[in-house]
Amino acid sequence: MRIIEFIQKKEAQPDFQQFIEVVTKKRKPAKVHQVELLIDQEIISAISQKYFLEEMVPLTSQTQRQYIQQYVNWWYRMGYDYTMIIDIPGIGLEFPSQMRKTDDTAYLSRGARNWVEEKKGIIANWENFENYPWPDPEDIDLSPYLLAQEEMPEGMKLLVAGSSGLLEVVSENLLGIENMSYLLFDEPDLVEAVFEKVGNIMYRFYLRLSDLEGIGGFFQGDDMGFKTSTMLSPAFLKKYVLPWHKKVCELAHLKGKIYFLHSCGQLKPIMDDLINWVGIDAFHSFQEEVISVVKYKKEYGSRTGVLGGVDLDKLVRCNELELRNYVRLILQKCQNTGGYALGSGNSIANYVPINNYLIMLDEGLVYE
Repeated sequence: MRIIEFIQKKEAQPDFQQFIEVVTKKRKPAKVHQVELLIDQEIISAISQKYFLEEMVPLTSQTQRQYIQQYVNWWYRMGYDYTMIIDIPGIGLEFPSQMRKTDDTAYLSRGARNWVEEKKGIIANWENFENYPWPDPEDIDLSPYLLAQEEMPEGMKLLVAGSSGLLEVVSENLLGIENMSYLLFDEPDLVEAVFEKVGNIMYRFYLRLSDLEGIGGFFQGDDMGFKTSTMLSPAFLKKYVLPWHKKVCELAHLKGKIYFLHSCGQLKPIMDDLINWVGIDAFHSFQEEVISVVKYKKEYGSRTGVLGGVDLDKLVRCNELELRNYVRLILQKCQNTGGYALGSGNSIANYVPINNYLIMLDEGLVYE
């Protein structure tokens, strides 16, 4: 594959400004730009070992600088115009939560996976609210971001997700989706207070990040839907969730940065609000059984950028010929008109075959 030669010869020529201008349709694409929100550490380590002949150091307080150097270099060599800072242990804003663990059965297994406790959250009443160890955004260590900023090759920037999304933190980490559903009737003031508290903490942290020159924008994840509907009513999301996305989006734009949103599921009832009111620069997360990236591009692509869209199920299970034909079709329908970057519909999880991930990138590299 041409992509293997590309990454081994270090042929990358990142251009974050061009990437943003293409995605926001301010410039016609001269090449296929790549995008991902999340690439599992197991994938990064396996590719580093096989193709870069380099072992990724485990992340500890003593190895943080070396780890970040390797991490930034990985995104560079793989052909991205940015390094994504997300879901790295000990980096960013974290809300203590209770998680269940189960075996990780991926072929690049990490041993165990965390699963959200959906029924009972940490906060069930006002006493829990008052006693919860709320993080102070002013105390979050920014040195990892500064280190990554220092390591950026010319032409690259950082994209960051400072924490999990607002709805995710409240419904998964703190209240529990089932418990929250009851509280909306029994203690609506408590639910509102939790959203207000978390939203304010997140905003204050993004306010600090927004002053870092090396950060080109925010790529925020916040899953608000499932296969057939939004997770909660559109009215609920417009009241409690979208205003905070709007505030962070406006902050990004005020500081000359971009705001991408990743959100899984059926979001048609709020998509116009996300584009026209929140003001997102581009949208990410596509599942063929919900809406294909091709259909989304046709319906919304004139108003917002479109990111990724290679369905994760196909990325995992297709053979090479099927996958190449599928990715090529997406490029034919989405790439030439601009406002698009190639990547998965969700993430490069540790159960995605590395060869299939490289096939997807290869199709982008050779596309004309």
